[in-house]
Amino acid sequence: MMTSSGRVHRYSYADYVGVEQTSSTKHEFVDGQIYAMAGGSAEHAALAVRVLAALENALGEGPCRVYSSDLRLFIESSGLATFPDGCVICGPVKKHPPGPEATALNPSVILEVTSDSSEEYDTGAKLAHYRTIPTLRECIIVSHRERRITVHSRGEDGTWQTRAAVAGDRVQVPIVRAELVVDQVYRNSEIR
Repeated sequence: MMTSSGRVHRYSYADYVGVEQTSSTKHEFVDGQIYAMAGGSAEHAALAVRVLAALENALGEGPCRVYSSDLRLFIESSGLATFPDGCVICGPVKKHPPGPEATALNPSVILEVTSDSSEEYDTGAKLAHYRTIPTLRECIIVSHRERRITVHSRGEDGTWQTRAAVAGDRVQVPIVRAELVVDQVYRNSEIR
């Protein structure tokens, strides 16, 4: 937001949380700015649910839990607050700030389903933010353009590897012992 003096107004994280508490639209917070997040399509929602269901089914009785896009994440290293399409947290949720507000700091897996408006950001700058989260082991990106699932995984040595699967293939999400079968995720989809 520009002020009358031509300077960009910078919001605090508390300002952002205040906006979120009174808004029916989700917002993202980065570098002192608040941005409305675009709503997803029916296709987008269906793809997210299929991946989250596969992750949930793979978890069993372990310490990990799947969360929907209603859980906000805060990336301490970059100051980004956002609502991914889903995530997995293993163990207790570490909150920012501590208290009842549902803002998590410690995802093990993050899911993003791309859209026309988010694809470049999801696969570029946002992924770079995510990779700075110390607890993150995998970031799953599901394409809205083609039957393609990409998994970015952090190795034991801290380096990132990328694996992609297309129609007829499957890809592993090792941290939660899940396997995503591309054609099952895109079942009944018009995406080819």
